[in-house]
Amino acid sequence: MTDLHTKYGKVAVLMGGTSAERDVSLNSGKAVLTALQDQGVDAVGIDAGKNIAQQLVAQKIDRAFNVLHGRGGEDGAIQGCLDWLNIPYTGTGLRASAITMDKQLTKDIWIKAGLPVADSVIVDNETQLPQVLEQIGLPLVIKPTSEGSSFGISIVKEESTLLNAWKNAKQYGVVMAEQYIDGIEYTVAILGEEVLPAIKLKPANEFYDYDAKYLQDDTQYICPCGLAEEVEATIAKDCKKAFEVTGCKDWGRVDVIYDGKIAYLIEVNTVPGMTSHSLVPMAAKATGMSFAKLVLDVLDKSLC
Repeated sequence: MTDLHTKYGKVAVLMGGTSAERDVSLNSGKAVLTALQDQGVDAVGIDAGKNIAQQLVAQKIDRAFNVLHGRGGEDGAIQGCLDWLNIPYTGTGLRASAITMDKQLTKDIWIKAGLPVADSVIVDNETQLPQVLEQIGLPLVIKPTSEGSSFGISIVKEESTLLNAWKNAKQYGVVMAEQYIDGIEYTVAILGEEVLPAIKLKPANEFYDYDAKYLQDDTQYICPCGLAEEVEATIAKDCKKAFEVTGCKDWGRVDVIYDGKIAYLIEVNTVPGMTSHSLVPMAAKATGMSFAKLVLDVLDKSLC
């Protein structure tokens, strides 16, 4: 038995699940599992289905590395299950996971904390769309409040496309309309108390959608990001505050859009991707941290 077997016990890498981000989660899980096993950790991969509690008990799991993206993995569901079973796990807990899975609720908290966000409103039904146009104007963004990987997101530039955009987002649940910010997207990873270097995202598409994130090879990731030192420092400070005021901990990622004057907070990811295209490993690498070291650092935080 290695020292790491003693330190961590038997570790379940939770992946897959049933959300729209299942395929991405499987890729993240396989990468994390391989990294742990290569370093001598007694790790097993578990595709989290409805019988996840039974699997965890049957395999006598001591600790969990959560890489379940989206619903079930980032909304407090798996966190509640693990809490009930008294199994320590990586990342943010139940309450903060549930809060940050809801983009509008998260923004409401950020507003109260004095953080910069774009104007937005919940759109429960299509009869509200004329009011949305009056309040926010065009262009605007339509998206689900509780979905990741850019599922259901549309940039609406013409009134004639608004209804279809709303219907597209509605299939994923509650819909929000948000002011379109004409700027550049950056993402900031947080690891414990450390804020990692910001990454500038330069997709070939109009915005950083699912294809740009996971399928295409022409998206540019720029780190160092090229921002002035004082601007990046301000963004880092805001992102760390945004992470903390919502109750998040251990590790995650905050996305912003910078219009040249203000960096508007967009969302927080409590279980970021860990694939070859993923951003937290990229930011860690910029500081000299290998993927293997990053994975162990995240796992270490579950010991607290």
